[in-house]
Amino acid sequence: MSVRPAWEVRERGSVTSWFAVRLDLSDGGYVDVLAVVTGGCVSIEEVRAQPPLSLDDLTALADWIEEPLLEVCGRESGPSSGTPVHALPAWPCGIEGRRRVADEYLAAQREGVDPVSAVMRATGRSRRLSLKLIAGARDAGFLTPRHIRR
Repeated sequence: MSVRPAWEVRERGSVTSWFAVRLDLSDGGYVDVLAVVTGGCVSIEEVRAQPPLSLDDLTALADWIEEPLLEVCGRESGPSSGTPVHALPAWPCGIEGRRRVADEYLAAQREGVDPVSAVMRATGRSRRLSLKLIAGARDAGFLTPRHIRR
């Protein structure tokens, strides 16, 4: 595994750093990750893998890169470091997940806030993935269709 700094942005006393992480797999495959470190948190911005990762492997990705990334950042890993590395929050799959997405979406609509942002906050997913989850909830019948077919 290799971790190398990609670039860094300093603005108003804060620093945001991007790191390129490469995992070479035993079967000849690889995983390339673009990770962002800002405010003591690590986020995964982009993942490219050959062969593609399973959903279970994708959720474990943060654990795979945590130690090497923290070493490059100059921080000690472990609970005493105070530097959390967050994977995506646990979100149920299947019908239960779609039902919860619909509940978040409808609650946000009732409160008059952006429902897509509410789903993003609840699931920890990007806007694109949150829109896919919302579409899945629509397809499952938990939300009204977006366009009425004639």
